[in-house]
Amino acid sequence: MKDTFTVEKIAEIRNGFSEKFGIPRQSGLCGSVKAKIVFEPEYRVKEAFRDLEGFSHIWLIWQFSEAVRDEWSPTVRPPRLGGNKRTGVFATRSPFRPNPLGLSCVKLDKIEMDEKLGPVLHVSGADLLDKTPIYDIKPYIPYADCKPDASDGFTGSVKRILLEVIIPDEIKKKNDDAFLQNITEIIAQDPRPAYQNDPERIYKLDFEGLTVSFKVNDNTATLLNIERNS
Repeated sequence: MKDTFTVEKIAEIRNGFSEKFGIPRQSGLCGSVKAKIVFEPEYRVKEAFRDLEGFSHIWLIWQFSEAVRDEWSPTVRPPRLGGNKRTGVFATRSPFRPNPLGLSCVKLDKIEMDEKLGPVLHVSGADLLDKTPIYDIKPYIPYADCKPDASDGFTGSVKRILLEVIIPDEIKKKNDDAFLQNITEIIAQDPRPAYQNDPERIYKLDFEGLTVSFKVNDNTATLLNIERNS
């Protein structure tokens, strides 16, 4: 048995997340955010997708392509623990792992047969950077994958608070409702590192070719501006 083998990229995701800041920390947290999965030419085989439409959700196995390193650390600092406490890497979903692989469960909205791209998967709730390489796709099977009595380890002790997002009327008038819904869900998850709590600091988030500026005071985020990237 070989100790190593080659893993080939079969597809990549296409979405509005051009940078790490703002990407949901877990899949499914921002269900309104849409994405497409576009396959490499050799995997655009219609028969490979037979019966996939019968599943509402799928697993994506992918690479933390922006976190590839020559070395790994046995402990990491999870952002939700303030960035100071170290935890074993195998007790986290940190991208800094021996093998930088990610696992995400996303909603399968539809399968489109595109003339040029072949089968394209439309999904919701992905937590991947745009153009992230995907290595495999598997169906989510509720009777096997859902564990209602599962324990949540240290994550259960971390209080999760959704921010209230305020969008001024002048910003609402100039922007699409669907885009604003996406931004509301993304910012409500509080993309800031847990140790940052400066009410005067202006945060900037790039999404769908636009830069969104906002401030956070206590548990309220207020949008300041939305402008197209130059």
